[in-house]
Amino acid sequence: MSEGDDDLRELYQDLILDHGRHPRNFHALEGASCEAVGHNPLCGDKLVLYLAAGEDGRIADVSFQGEGCAISVASASMMTEMLKGKTVAQAKALTACFEALCKGNAAPPFALDEDDASRLQALAGVRHYPVRVKCAMLAWRTLESALEPAAAKKVGTE
Repeated sequence: MSEGDDDLRELYQDLILDHGRHPRNFHALEGASCEAVGHNPLCGDKLVLYLAAGEDGRIADVSFQGEGCAISVASASMMTEMLKGKTVAQAKALTACFEALCKGNAAPPFALDEDDASRLQALAGVRHYPVRVKCAMLAWRTLESALEPAAAKKVGTE
């Protein structure tokens, strides 16, 4: 492993730790269109994901609440930052890219901007720790549920 690889790994670790300690978009979302609940029973991570759709069909706002390990919280935090302004198709494509990266596979063809690509790469380091992949994927699996109209729970109902 080269010194550059070590520097990059350290940068990614710092980014994950920062998001884990200071999650972005960590609150209930007033006016959410839908919410979905995610739970990883293996480690106890739980989260609620809130989505608000804009009139143009894009994700106008997104937030989450819950508790979990640093990887789970960082993944949800970084995901919410990436999703704002994306279409449902773009959100699903991001999920597919992230899942492929976590499993060590080639990401499906999808045009990522440089910022999103960097964030996904930072999180994808969990592929070296298979037990942590489910932690990193929890928010993304919850997003998949939220994007499926039949599966997503309307806010305020349960």
